[in-house]
Amino acid sequence: MSNINISYKELKQLEKGSYQLLDMRDESNTSYGMIPGAVVAAGEDELGTQAKEYIDQGKKVILYCTKGIFSKEAAEKLAEEGIDVLSLEGGYTGWLLSLMKEEQENDQKTEQNNKEAEGKGKKKELTRTQEIEKSIRKKFHKQIFSKFVKAIKTYDLVQENDKIAICISGGKDSMLMAKLFQELKRHNKFHFDLVFLVMDPGYNEMNRQIIENNAKLLDIPITVFESDIFDAVYEIEKSPCYLCARMRRGYLYSKAKELGCNKIALGHHYDDVIETILMGMFYGAQVQTMMPKLHSTNFEGMELIRPMYLIREDDIKHWRDYNGLHFIQCACKFTDTCTTCNPDGVTKSKRMETKQLIAKMKEINPYVESNIFKSVENVNLKTIIAYKKDGVKHSFLDTYDQEN
Repeated sequence: MSNINISYKELKQLEKGSYQLLDMRDESNTSYGMIPGAVVAAGEDELGTQAKEYIDQGKKVILYCTKGIFSKEAAEKLAEEGIDVLSLEGGYTGWLLSLMKEEQENDQKTEQNNKEAEGKGKKKELTRTQEIEKSIRKKFHKQIFSKFVKAIKTYDLVQENDKIAICISGGKDSMLMAKLFQELKRHNKFHFDLVFLVMDPGYNEMNRQIIENNAKLLDIPITVFESDIFDAVYEIEKSPCYLCARMRRGYLYSKAKELGCNKIALGHHYDDVIETILMGMFYGAQVQTMMPKLHSTNFEGMELIRPMYLIREDDIKHWRDYNGLHFIQCACKFTDTCTTCNPDGVTKSKRMETKQLIAKMKEINPYVESNIFKSVENVNLKTIIAYKKDGVKHSFLDTYDQEN
């Protein structure tokens, strides 16, 4: 291990407690998951001091970022200052692929043992997939599945004979949504069909593999199609994320319609909704919300639904972590090259800033989240100066004199 890089195999051979992992990714990335035992790395100026503290405790310090690019550079810089640290080869993504390979091998062993047990009349072990499905039915029934069903009933999202394209990005929200739809289909009283649709907008090979591995683990029969969206928006300076999202949705509508679907389902949750309300006010100078369902204006007969509308993000994270699951983040070319591995958080998105603001407000008012959510349900038009409907702006002055 004289090399500044350390492989996953070498990491596994180290004695527990003999090393400390430092995660150099920013908060928007670490929220998707961290390697067990890791702590968030300090900023560039304090990283050396943080590393020395662990070294003085007799521990090896191992840095990692998304793909091991930024962490290697940081390790080399610290070495020049006389601080010996290592960089995890392949970063978080490489660790995740290695972990998934191990899990697949363990699942194969479990299935083999179950086949042997069946012939001998012995009790079978639950596979990883079965354990995850059980957690949705039992441990997370109230927090997740019940709220999923409530949203579908409250907003009338699923009707008999629907054919719904479950749009899977590879993140925790859309993967959980796919499992919830599978569970709903097992117990629902009327017939509907599901297509589990994955669009590859230009993922690198590693991220594509993670999505496919997770789909296999979760027993989700995905249909994958490719596009070149990442290439198309990579050089765009103004609002590339907004353009990417719009283009992705158009591709998903088109493919879903081609497959005979009349709806696409997206994995936006309760926290996405309240963040969108505030972002509209702060950055768009408008009062609006993320609707639970929408008719498509460009694809006739198609509808968008959001069945995760009432589910809290913390409950999704709890389900993910309880089951030891790891999913990709945005995975666009910006994150591919570790440009978001910035411990100073300079690359924070507006959504992340809004998320942090809501958390701060909650410290003062524990009801702030539900109040934001309900605010767009309790709009009093008599106290609104102006509003738009069907593209036409209406002012309170239009009827002001008539009301007296």
